Amino acid sequence: MCGIFGSVFSPPIAEGAVREALASIHHRGPDHAGTHTLPGALFGFVRLSILDLSAAAHQPMVSVDGQVMLVFNGEIYNHHALRKELEAQGHTFRTRSDTEVILEGYRAWGEDVVRRIDGMFALAVYDAPRRRLLLGRDRAGKKPLFYTQRDGGIRFASEMKALFAAGTPREVRLGSISTLLALGFAPAPDTLYEGVYELLPGHFCTLEEGSAPRFERYYESPFAKEPLAIRQEDAEVELRNLVRDAVVRRLEADVPLGAFLSGGIDSTIIVGLMAQHLGRKVKTFSIGFTGDDRYDETAYARMAAKAFYTEHTEFKVTPASFDLVRKLVDLHDGPFGDFSAIPTSIVSELTRAHVTVALTGDGGDEVFCGYPRFLAGEAAERIPRPVRAVGRLASRYLPPGPSERSLRARAVRFLSRASLPLAERLVGWSPYFPDPGELIRPELRSRMNLGGPVTFTEEILDRSFGASPLSRVLHHNYASYLPYDLLVKADRSSMLHSLELRSPFLDTALVDFAGRFPDSFRRRGLSTKWILKRAFRDLLPKEIVHRSKMGFTPPLGAWFRGDLRSYVEDHFASGARMHAWFEPAATRALIDAHMQGRADHGARIWLLLTIEVWLRAAAERTVSAAA
Repeated sequence: MCGIFGSVFSPPIAEGAVREALASIHHRGPDHAGTHTLPGALFGFVRLSILDLSAAAHQPMVSVDGQVMLVFNGEIYNHHALRKELEAQGHTFRTRSDTEVILEGYRAWGEDVVRRIDGMFALAVYDAPRRRLLLGRDRAGKKPLFYTQRDGGIRFASEMKALFAAGTPREVRLGSISTLLALGFAPAPDTLYEGVYELLPGHFCTLEEGSAPRFERYYESPFAKEPLAIRQEDAEVELRNLVRDAVVRRLEADVPLGAFLSGGIDSTIIVGLMAQHLGRKVKTFSIGFTGDDRYDETAYARMAAKAFYTEHTEFKVTPASFDLVRKLVDLHDGPFGDFSAIPTSIVSELTRAHVTVALTGDGGDEVFCGYPRFLAGEAAERIPRPVRAVGRLASRYLPPGPSERSLRARAVRFLSRASLPLAERLVGWSPYFPDPGELIRPELRSRMNLGGPVTFTEEILDRSFGASPLSRVLHHNYASYLPYDLLVKADRSSMLHSLELRSPFLDTALVDFAGRFPDSFRRRGLSTKWILKRAFRDLLPKEIVHRSKMGFTPPLGAWFRGDLRSYVEDHFASGARMHAWFEPAATRALIDAHMQGRADHGARIWLLLTIEVWLRAAAERTVSAAA
């Protein structure tokens, strides 16, 4: 796992600017930093050594003939098979690294190397004789890749902060703010900054000097494809084999390795398979929260750890952890809605004291239909429209209640949007601000693209037209929440502490198989992940199979009413910088309703807090630059 930076076809970049860019992402690769230039291109790299720890595997890596240069962040899980194929074609290798397999793969297959490699990656290849740049990103979007075009060239980096450190202006893109408010993130290709873009997951880009960049999608998730015609028993056997193989492929490392263990279905399966394969005690790590037992999964994690005889370490998060907010906003290069970034960062830091690589259950819910909201999305499609309309009317007379997790609050959310078209419904069920215009000042609404959230959602759904309602919801989630929320949180929070996370449930072969399951394999009644539980029923402790889903989030609503109340009040005071964009009366009403227990606005308050912290940091930079 590493950080990359590059400048191609641009005017020469000052050596000091390159140093600043690499220093800004040093946390992604503290073991080594390096740069290399070829005519027309400069690449920079910071390395976290995982596989082949020798200096020969450092990057940027250049071909033997000195004509092709590569920087690459991630891990390639089929590199052994590709190496054998390339060796059969006459290619020779100087290292054991997967990096060199990509480099030689490009020399053999050109841009098709992106289609051939399987893993998590963001890469850049510069072909000097052809004056050509190739950028590529993995299928799920695990590894980030940002870029900006200026002065006839292009600069790219693992994180936007490296582009800013090298001189790219930080000008806010107001058109992204409404989508941020509605969904909690700003989806690719746009970002929160003018002129800074993110390469879409499952895409690559080629750029030749003097030409416009060419973007191509090389992967689409399988949820919208024709369901598999397969017997349930055969599907269970194949699923078990694919999950096992995905775990085993992710155990290769020349550094200590462990796993996150929440005590949920997904992480318990991963740890159980690791225990079977490794033949030694697995190091496992879990985290819990003080203040509300409904948010604390540590008892289940201990149960799983005991079942598989792991070397288990447990941590607790308290309201004092909120000191991380400024650091996390800086880390994300802006505000973000997922407040589980706090515990993810904490467990990553504490885990890094023991191991360098950790396997996680990320992707299990997305691939196997693990969220109750998926069933809600399907149910709403099947309820007759007149009945949905009556439900929406009834929801206006039901108070949401003080807890966002209560059955009443969930019923109100469901009924209030169930009669809307699918795209509007999915946006409307967001825990943030599904109608951002209610918050934004009237004079700014035309500049903030209020229709952006629904347009983004419609574009994804259009690619799954004709699939079942449940498959369409899963397809949408895989192309939205997964790459722009879950995987962003996982990447930034872990790389802040130089910890590599690997996600077996996002293995390509596994996703391509499970993504085409008939709906009856995904759920039975209100039971989610049905076939996954069936396939591993002999491995999973019964208490974990039948437990309720809790989620990996702290009890922010209660914390905001208690220990963190003064922190909230300070950031929402009359002089808050967010009020240049948002109606003070609207934010005040939000705070009052929450503090008085009339509603649970924890997620909304968190998002606005990160926006306020972001704007304050921008003001501090302006003052510092002027000094």
